[in-house]
Amino acid sequence: MLKVGIVANEPSGDLLGAGVIREIRQRYPDAQFVGVGGPLMIAQGCQSLFSMERLSVMGLIEVLKHLPELLSLRKQLINHFRQDPPDVFIGIDAPDFNLGLETALKKAGIPTVHYVSPTVWAWRPGRVKKIRAAVDLMLSIFPFETDFLEQHQVPVQYVGHPLADEIPLENDRSAAREQLGVSDKPHVVAMLPGSRMGEVQALAATFIQAASQLTERYPDIHFLVPLINQRTREAFEVILHREAPDLPVTLIDGQARDVMTAADVVLTASGTATLEALLLGRAMVVAYRLNGLTYWIVNRFNLVRIPYVAMANLLAGEALAPEFIQHAATPGALADALSELIESPARIKQIQQRYQQLHRQLQQDSSRKAAEAVLSLINRDREHL
Repeated sequence: MLKVGIVANEPSGDLLGAGVIREIRQRYPDAQFVGVGGPLMIAQGCQSLFSMERLSVMGLIEVLKHLPELLSLRKQLINHFRQDPPDVFIGIDAPDFNLGLETALKKAGIPTVHYVSPTVWAWRPGRVKKIRAAVDLMLSIFPFETDFLEQHQVPVQYVGHPLADEIPLENDRSAAREQLGVSDKPHVVAMLPGSRMGEVQALAATFIQAASQLTERYPDIHFLVPLINQRTREAFEVILHREAPDLPVTLIDGQARDVMTAADVVLTASGTATLEALLLGRAMVVAYRLNGLTYWIVNRFNLVRIPYVAMANLLAGEALAPEFIQHAATPGALADALSELIESPARIKQIQQRYQQLHRQLQQDSSRKAAEAVLSLINRDREHL
Protein backbone atom coordinates (compact mmCIF):
# COMPACT_ATOMS: atom_id res chain seq x y z
CA MET A 1 0.00 0.00 0.00
CA LEU A 2 1.32 3.45 -0.94
CA LYS A 3 1.96 5.68 2.06
CA VAL A 4 2.57 9.43 1.68
CA GLY A 5 3.71 11.83 4.38
CA ILE A 6 2.49 15.36 3.72
CA VAL A 7 2.59 18.63 5.68
CA ALA A 8 0.93 21.97 4.88
CA ASN A 9 0.77 24.98 7.18
CA GLU A 10 -1.81 27.39 5.73
CA PRO A 11 -4.91 27.54 3.47
CA SER A 12 -2.94 27.99 0.22
CA GLY A 13 -0.90 24.89 1.05
CA ASP A 14 -4.06 23.02 2.02
CA LEU A 15 -5.38 23.68 -1.48
CA LEU A 16 -2.20 22.41 -3.14
CA GLY A 17 -2.09 19.35 -0.92
CA ALA A 18 -5.71 18.46 -1.56
CA GLY A 19 -5.11 18.53 -5.31
CA VAL A 20 -2.12 16.20 -5.11
CA ILE A 21 -3.93 13.80 -2.78
CA ARG A 22 -6.92 13.68 -5.12
CA GLU A 23 -4.74 12.94 -8.16
CA ILE A 24 -2.64 10.26 -6.42
CA ARG A 25 -5.83 8.60 -5.12
CA GLN A 26 -7.13 8.31 -8.67
CA ARG A 27 -4.12 6.14 -9.45
CA TYR A 28 -3.78 4.47 -6.02
CA PRO A 29 -7.25 4.39 -4.39
CA ASP A 30 -5.93 2.71 -1.21
CA ALA A 31 -3.07 5.19 -0.66
CA GLN A 32 -2.64 6.54 2.87
CA PHE A 33 -1.83 10.19 3.57
CA VAL A 34 -0.56 11.22 7.00
CA GLY A 35 0.87 14.50 8.32
CA VAL A 36 -0.63 17.93 8.82
CA GLY A 37 -3.38 19.42 6.69
CA GLY A 38 -6.38 21.68 6.69
CA PRO A 39 -10.03 20.98 5.87
CA LEU A 40 -9.46 20.43 2.14
CA MET A 41 -6.73 17.85 2.66
CA ILE A 42 -8.69 16.16 5.44
CA ALA A 43 -11.73 15.98 3.14
CA GLN A 44 -9.53 14.10 0.63
CA GLY A 45 -8.64 11.57 3.32
CA CYS A 46 -5.49 12.98 4.88
CA GLN A 47 -4.95 12.04 8.53
CA SER A 48 -3.82 15.28 10.23
CA LEU A 49 -1.75 14.56 13.33
CA PHE A 50 -2.49 18.02 14.71
CA SER A 51 -4.20 21.26 13.71
CA MET A 52 -2.70 23.07 10.74
CA GLU A 53 -3.25 26.40 12.50
CA ARG A 54 -0.51 25.53 14.98
CA LEU A 55 2.03 25.83 12.13
CA SER A 56 0.55 28.97 10.58
CA VAL A 57 3.02 31.61 11.81
CA MET A 58 4.61 34.30 9.62
CA GLY A 59 7.37 36.88 10.14
CA LEU A 60 10.76 36.66 11.88
CA ILE A 61 9.64 38.00 15.26
CA GLU A 62 6.31 36.17 15.17
CA VAL A 63 8.10 32.86 14.53
CA LEU A 64 10.50 33.50 17.42
CA LYS A 65 7.54 33.81 19.81
CA HIS A 66 6.25 30.40 18.73
CA LEU A 67 9.63 28.76 18.12
CA PRO A 68 9.60 26.27 21.04
CA GLU A 69 6.22 24.90 19.97
CA LEU A 70 7.19 24.79 16.27
CA LEU A 71 10.42 22.93 17.06
CA SER A 72 8.52 20.50 19.27
CA LEU A 73 5.94 19.83 16.54
CA ARG A 74 8.66 19.29 13.95
CA LYS A 75 10.47 16.85 16.24
CA GLN A 76 7.22 14.93 16.76
CA LEU A 77 6.74 14.68 12.99
CA ILE A 78 10.33 13.55 12.43
CA ASN A 79 9.93 10.82 15.05
CA HIS A 80 6.57 9.75 13.62
CA PHE A 81 7.88 9.39 10.06
CA ARG A 82 11.12 7.69 11.15
CA GLN A 83 9.14 5.09 13.09
CA ASP A 84 6.60 4.61 10.30
CA PRO A 85 8.39 5.65 7.08
CA PRO A 86 6.24 6.76 4.14
CA ASP A 87 7.16 5.99 0.53
CA VAL A 88 7.62 9.71 0.00
CA PHE A 89 7.31 12.90 2.02
CA ILE A 90 5.81 16.09 0.55
CA GLY A 91 6.41 19.38 2.35
CA ILE A 92 4.13 22.10 1.05
CA ASP A 93 5.52 25.64 1.19
CA ALA A 94 6.51 26.79 4.75
CA PRO A 95 10.24 26.37 3.97
CA ASP A 96 11.50 27.41 7.41
CA PHE A 97 9.51 24.54 8.91
CA ASN A 98 9.48 21.97 6.14
CA LEU A 99 13.07 22.13 4.87
CA GLY A 100 14.37 21.10 8.30
CA LEU A 101 11.83 18.30 8.40
CA GLU A 102 12.76 17.21 4.87
CA THR A 103 16.49 17.25 5.66
CA ALA A 104 15.98 14.89 8.61
CA LEU A 105 13.72 12.55 6.61
CA LYS A 106 16.03 12.50 3.59
CA LYS A 107 18.91 11.46 5.90
CA ALA A 108 16.63 8.67 7.12
CA GLY A 109 16.31 7.43 3.52
CA ILE A 110 12.84 8.81 2.80
CA PRO A 111 12.45 10.49 -0.64
CA THR A 112 11.47 14.13 -0.19
CA VAL A 113 9.48 16.55 -2.33
CA HIS A 114 9.03 20.25 -1.64
CA TYR A 115 5.95 21.75 -3.32
CA VAL A 116 6.27 25.52 -3.97
CA SER A 117 9.78 26.82 -4.37
CA PRO A 118 11.00 28.99 -1.49
CA THR A 119 11.64 32.52 -2.75
CA VAL A 120 15.42 32.09 -2.81
CA TRP A 121 15.43 34.15 -6.00
CA ALA A 122 13.95 37.00 -3.91
CA TRP A 123 15.61 36.86 -0.52
CA ARG A 124 18.08 34.78 1.51
CA PRO A 125 19.58 33.13 -1.60
CA GLY A 126 22.01 31.25 0.66
CA ARG A 127 19.12 28.91 1.47
CA VAL A 128 19.58 27.20 -1.88
CA LYS A 129 22.32 24.99 -0.35
CA LYS A 130 19.89 23.91 2.35
CA ILE A 131 17.26 23.20 -0.28
CA ARG A 132 19.68 21.05 -2.26
CA ALA A 133 20.45 19.03 0.88
CA ALA A 134 16.77 18.70 1.83
CA VAL A 135 14.89 17.75 -1.31
CA ASP A 136 14.99 15.09 -3.98
CA LEU A 137 12.54 17.09 -6.08
CA MET A 138 11.23 20.66 -6.08
CA LEU A 139 7.80 21.32 -7.59
CA SER A 140 7.69 24.88 -8.90
CA ILE A 141 4.38 26.70 -9.41
CA PHE A 142 5.79 29.73 -11.27
CA PRO A 143 7.71 29.53 -14.55
CA PHE A 144 10.43 32.06 -13.69
CA GLU A 145 11.75 29.93 -10.79
CA THR A 146 13.13 26.95 -12.67
CA ASP A 147 16.22 28.61 -14.22
CA PHE A 148 17.51 29.76 -10.84
CA LEU A 149 17.01 26.35 -9.23
CA GLU A 150 18.57 24.43 -12.13
CA GLN A 151 21.61 26.73 -12.01
CA HIS A 152 22.04 25.69 -8.37
CA GLN A 153 21.63 21.94 -9.07
CA VAL A 154 18.23 21.62 -7.42
CA PRO A 155 16.08 18.98 -9.23
CA VAL A 156 12.98 20.93 -10.25
CA GLN A 157 9.81 20.48 -12.25
CA TYR A 158 7.46 23.31 -13.21
CA VAL A 159 3.87 22.19 -12.64
CA GLY A 160 1.90 25.45 -12.82
CA HIS A 161 -0.63 26.59 -10.23
CA PRO A 162 -3.83 24.64 -9.47
CA LEU A 163 -5.75 27.87 -8.96
CA ALA A 164 -5.14 28.70 -12.62
CA ASP A 165 -6.73 25.37 -13.58
CA GLU A 166 -9.58 25.75 -11.12
CA ILE A 167 -10.59 29.34 -11.88
CA PRO A 168 -12.17 29.83 -15.33
CA LEU A 169 -10.80 32.44 -17.71
CA GLU A 170 -14.21 34.12 -17.72
CA ASN A 171 -16.40 34.65 -14.65
CA ASP A 172 -19.89 36.03 -14.02
CA ARG A 173 -19.78 39.19 -11.91
CA SER A 174 -23.56 39.66 -12.05
CA ALA A 175 -24.27 36.15 -10.77
CA ALA A 176 -21.79 36.61 -7.91
CA ARG A 177 -23.42 39.91 -6.93
CA GLU A 178 -26.83 38.30 -7.01
CA GLN A 179 -25.63 35.43 -4.83
CA LEU A 180 -24.08 37.81 -2.27
CA GLY A 181 -27.07 40.17 -2.21
CA VAL A 182 -25.36 43.23 -3.70
CA SER A 183 -26.78 43.21 -7.22
CA ASP A 184 -28.31 46.68 -6.65
CA LYS A 185 -25.00 48.31 -5.64
CA PRO A 186 -23.26 50.46 -8.30
CA HIS A 187 -19.83 50.14 -6.66
CA VAL A 188 -18.66 47.01 -4.86
CA VAL A 189 -15.22 46.71 -3.26
CA ALA A 190 -13.81 43.46 -1.88
CA MET A 191 -11.62 43.88 1.21
CA LEU A 192 -9.35 40.99 2.19
CA PRO A 193 -7.30 41.86 5.29
CA GLY A 194 -5.56 38.47 5.32
CA SER A 195 -6.13 34.88 6.40
CA ARG A 196 -3.95 35.00 9.52
CA MET A 197 -4.97 36.63 12.77
CA GLY A 198 -1.81 38.74 12.79
CA GLU A 199 -2.61 40.14 9.35
CA VAL A 200 -6.17 41.02 10.33
CA GLN A 201 -4.95 42.79 13.45
CA ALA A 202 -2.30 44.69 11.47
CA LEU A 203 -4.47 45.78 8.54
CA ALA A 204 -8.17 45.77 9.47
CA ALA A 205 -8.30 49.26 11.03
CA THR A 206 -6.46 50.81 8.07
CA PHE A 207 -8.70 49.04 5.56
CA ILE A 208 -11.84 50.13 7.42
CA GLN A 209 -10.62 53.74 7.61
CA ALA A 210 -9.86 53.70 3.87
CA ALA A 211 -13.35 52.33 3.26
CA SER A 212 -14.83 55.17 5.32
CA GLN A 213 -13.05 57.70 3.12
CA LEU A 214 -14.35 55.99 0.00
CA THR A 215 -17.88 56.09 1.40
CA GLU A 216 -17.63 59.89 1.57
CA ARG A 217 -16.63 59.99 -2.12
CA TYR A 218 -19.09 57.31 -3.29
CA PRO A 219 -22.21 57.30 -1.06
CA ASP A 220 -23.62 54.27 -2.91
CA ILE A 221 -20.50 52.10 -2.43
CA HIS A 222 -20.65 48.73 -0.65
CA PHE A 223 -17.87 46.60 0.84
CA LEU A 224 -17.63 42.82 1.06
CA VAL A 225 -15.22 41.24 3.54
CA PRO A 226 -14.63 37.46 3.44
CA LEU A 227 -13.16 36.08 6.67
CA ILE A 228 -11.58 32.66 6.82
CA ASN A 229 -12.82 31.53 10.24
CA GLN A 230 -14.74 32.58 13.33
CA ARG A 231 -11.66 33.89 15.13
CA THR A 232 -10.70 36.32 12.36
CA ARG A 233 -14.33 37.33 11.92
CA GLU A 234 -14.71 38.19 15.57
CA ALA A 235 -11.43 40.15 15.55
CA PHE A 236 -12.56 42.10 12.48
CA GLU A 237 -15.97 42.81 14.00
CA VAL A 238 -14.37 44.34 17.11
CA ILE A 239 -12.23 46.65 14.97
CA LEU A 240 -15.15 47.52 12.68
CA HIS A 241 -17.35 48.46 15.66
CA ARG A 242 -14.56 50.67 16.99
CA GLU A 243 -13.59 52.38 13.73
CA ALA A 244 -16.73 52.65 11.60
CA PRO A 245 -19.84 50.89 12.94
CA ASP A 246 -22.01 52.41 10.19
CA LEU A 247 -19.82 51.33 7.27
CA PRO A 248 -21.89 49.80 4.42
CA VAL A 249 -20.25 46.40 4.67
CA THR A 250 -21.21 42.74 4.55
CA LEU A 251 -19.03 40.25 6.40
CA ILE A 252 -18.99 36.81 4.82
CA ASP A 253 -17.73 33.48 6.14
CA GLY A 254 -15.16 32.29 3.60
CA GLN A 255 -16.17 32.61 -0.08
CA ALA A 256 -13.21 34.89 -0.86
CA ARG A 257 -13.36 33.93 -4.53
CA ASP A 258 -17.06 34.73 -4.83
CA VAL A 259 -16.46 38.05 -3.08
CA MET A 260 -13.67 39.03 -5.47
CA THR A 261 -15.74 37.89 -8.45
CA ALA A 262 -18.56 40.20 -7.34
CA ALA A 263 -16.26 43.19 -6.87
CA ASP A 264 -15.28 46.03 -9.18
CA VAL A 265 -11.92 46.38 -7.42
CA VAL A 266 -10.11 44.57 -4.61
CA LEU A 267 -8.21 45.83 -1.57
CA THR A 268 -6.10 42.97 -0.25
CA ALA A 269 -3.24 41.97 1.97
CA SER A 270 -0.26 40.66 0.05
CA GLY A 271 -0.40 36.89 -0.27
CA THR A 272 -2.19 34.21 -2.25
CA ALA A 273 -5.20 36.53 -2.59
CA THR A 274 -3.25 38.68 -5.07
CA LEU A 275 -2.78 35.65 -7.32
CA GLU A 276 -6.46 34.76 -6.98
CA ALA A 277 -7.49 38.33 -7.86
CA LEU A 278 -5.23 38.16 -10.93
CA LEU A 279 -6.80 34.88 -12.05
CA LEU A 280 -10.28 36.38 -11.55
CA GLY A 281 -9.26 39.41 -13.61
CA ARG A 282 -9.82 41.91 -10.81
CA ALA A 283 -7.81 45.10 -10.52
CA MET A 284 -6.43 45.42 -7.00
CA VAL A 285 -4.62 47.54 -4.47
CA VAL A 286 -2.19 45.66 -2.19
CA ALA A 287 -1.10 46.48 1.36
CA TYR A 288 1.04 44.73 3.92
CA ARG A 289 2.49 45.31 7.37
CA LEU A 290 5.11 43.24 9.11
CA ASN A 291 6.01 43.31 12.77
CA GLY A 292 8.05 46.51 13.22
CA LEU A 293 11.25 44.71 14.20
CA THR A 294 10.86 42.19 11.38
CA TYR A 295 10.52 45.07 8.91
CA TRP A 296 13.60 46.81 10.33
CA ILE A 297 15.69 43.63 10.04
CA VAL A 298 14.53 43.00 6.46
CA ASN A 299 15.45 46.58 5.46
CA ARG A 300 18.62 46.86 7.52
CA PHE A 301 20.17 43.72 6.06
CA ASN A 302 18.71 44.10 2.55
CA LEU A 303 17.10 40.67 2.78
CA VAL A 304 14.52 41.23 0.03
CA ARG A 305 15.81 41.49 -3.53
CA ILE A 306 12.65 41.80 -5.57
CA PRO A 307 10.95 44.90 -6.94
CA TYR A 308 7.42 43.93 -5.78
CA VAL A 309 5.85 42.01 -2.89
CA ALA A 310 2.58 41.01 -4.62
CA MET A 311 2.83 37.82 -6.65
CA ALA A 312 0.49 39.39 -9.21
CA ASN A 313 3.10 42.11 -9.86
CA LEU A 314 6.04 39.69 -9.88
CA LEU A 315 4.29 37.58 -12.51
CA ALA A 316 3.39 40.64 -14.58
CA GLY A 317 6.84 42.17 -14.24
CA GLU A 318 5.23 45.54 -13.48
CA ALA A 319 3.21 47.21 -10.73
CA LEU A 320 -0.25 46.70 -12.19
CA ALA A 321 -1.45 46.53 -8.58
CA PRO A 322 -0.30 49.55 -6.51
CA GLU A 323 1.58 48.34 -3.42
CA PHE A 324 1.61 50.05 -0.01
CA ILE A 325 3.95 48.48 2.49
CA GLN A 326 4.38 49.22 6.19
CA HIS A 327 4.15 53.01 6.86
CA ALA A 328 3.04 53.70 3.27
CA ALA A 329 -0.17 51.74 3.94
CA THR A 330 -2.25 54.68 5.15
CA PRO A 331 -6.04 54.97 4.81
CA GLY A 332 -5.70 57.98 2.51
CA ALA A 333 -3.19 56.31 0.19
CA LEU A 334 -5.32 53.18 -0.12
CA ALA A 335 -8.52 55.17 -0.69
CA ASP A 336 -6.84 57.30 -3.37
CA ALA A 337 -5.45 54.27 -5.20
CA LEU A 338 -8.85 52.55 -5.17
CA SER A 339 -10.53 55.74 -6.40
CA GLU A 340 -8.12 55.96 -9.32
CA LEU A 341 -9.12 52.47 -10.40
CA ILE A 342 -12.84 53.07 -9.90
CA GLU A 343 -12.59 56.22 -12.04
CA SER A 344 -10.64 54.52 -14.85
CA PRO A 345 -12.53 51.69 -16.60
CA ALA A 346 -9.97 51.80 -19.43
CA ARG A 347 -7.14 51.10 -16.98
CA ILE A 348 -9.11 48.24 -15.44
CA LYS A 349 -9.67 46.72 -18.89
CA GLN A 350 -5.95 46.96 -19.68
CA ILE A 351 -5.09 45.22 -16.40
CA GLN A 352 -7.68 42.49 -17.06
CA GLN A 353 -6.19 41.74 -20.49
CA ARG A 354 -2.70 41.33 -19.03
CA TYR A 355 -4.02 39.18 -16.18
CA GLN A 356 -5.73 36.87 -18.66
CA GLN A 357 -2.43 36.34 -20.54
CA LEU A 358 -0.76 35.36 -17.27
CA HIS A 359 -3.69 33.10 -16.36
CA ARG A 360 -3.19 31.11 -19.58
CA GLN A 361 0.54 30.68 -18.84
CA LEU A 362 -0.18 29.24 -15.40
CA GLN A 363 -2.76 26.71 -16.65
CA GLN A 364 -0.78 23.46 -16.63
CA ASP A 365 -3.15 20.85 -15.10
CA SER A 366 -0.86 21.29 -12.15
CA SER A 367 -2.26 18.84 -9.60
CA ARG A 368 -1.96 16.03 -12.16
CA LYS A 369 1.58 17.08 -13.07
CA ALA A 370 2.58 17.33 -9.41
CA ALA A 371 1.13 13.90 -8.60
CA GLU A 372 2.85 12.29 -11.59
CA ALA A 373 6.18 13.86 -10.60
CA VAL A 374 5.81 12.53 -7.03
CA LEU A 375 4.92 9.02 -8.24
CA SER A 376 7.81 9.08 -10.71
CA LEU A 377 10.20 9.90 -7.86
CA ILE A 378 8.83 6.99 -5.79
CA ASN A 379 9.24 4.57 -8.69
CA ARG A 380 12.76 5.82 -9.39
CA ASP A 381 13.66 5.36 -5.72
CA ARG A 382 12.25 1.83 -5.69
CA GLU A 383 14.26 0.91 -8.78
CA HIS A 384 17.45 1.92 -6.95
CA LEU A 385 16.72 -0.40 -4.03
